[in-house]
Amino acid sequence: MTAPAFERGAPASGPLVRGYAEGGFIVDGEAWPAVLLTPERATAWQAPPLAALTADDLAPLLALAPPPEFLILGTGAAMAFPPRALVRALDERGIGIEAMDSRAAARTWGLLRAEERWIAAAIMALRP
Repeated sequence: MTAPAFERGAPASGPLVRGYAEGGFIVDGEAWPAVLLTPERATAWQAPPLAALTADDLAPLLALAPPPEFLILGTGAAMAFPPRALVRALDERGIGIEAMDSRAAARTWGLLRAEERWIAAAIMALRP
């Protein structure tokens, strides 16, 4: 009986979250307290409080062509639900939203980008 061989595929293109530091998430060698991620770039984000989050705050992600399959929303240190108005606004554009704590969002981003999924992420800071 032979042991199965596992091959590591090539990493996905674009920014990847490599870890966490006191300054936030480590993306391509830089620490970002809060970050917007597309398959092509990472951008510093001045995230509003979750209850005030609107589609306008996510404009760089919503401008992707083609639109992302869905948006990963990192809600900070703990999982919380996004405002219903935001969910409706994204739904009207045909974009789903998956909310989770920001650490889980960073991990999920890496997993789905490794599958080369066309997604976007808005990851809020771990501390207010």
